[in-house]
Amino acid sequence: MTTFEASTTISSSADHVWATLLDTTRWPEWDRSLQRVEGPLGPEGRITIHVEGQSRPFKLRVVDWEPGLRLTLRGGMPLGLFTGTRAYELTAVADGTAVSMVERYTGPLASVFGKRLPDLQPSFDDFVAGWRDAAQR
Repeated sequence: MTTFEASTTISSSADHVWATLLDTTRWPEWDRSLQRVEGPLGPEGRITIHVEGQSRPFKLRVVDWEPGLRLTLRGGMPLGLFTGTRAYELTAVADGTAVSMVERYTGPLASVFGKRLPDLQPSFDDFVAGWRDAAQR
């Protein structure tokens, strides 16, 4: 199973950090690999992510929604043949909010397609650092 993850602590309240995450129009500011993100996040929401250098956008749906705590998005091939699941988690800590972003790829074709994935770690690191910077402004 291929997994990417990044985390940081943000010197801001969980409510503010959550609101910053939900502003998908700003995600390309945090992750330079993104062209744009379309659609709102919310219970049963759907978004489309356009990535630099990719002709096909990624369509994701919200599968877990716990305001201020957790947001999970999922997308992939039909019948669950290859699925990416990305979870954002927030935890209140003494000096602000600890956040993490984890993406796991699963399904019968995960061993084949997982090997073909580029290294997404720099993108994850950029996103989490950008999220932190935006929420602390």
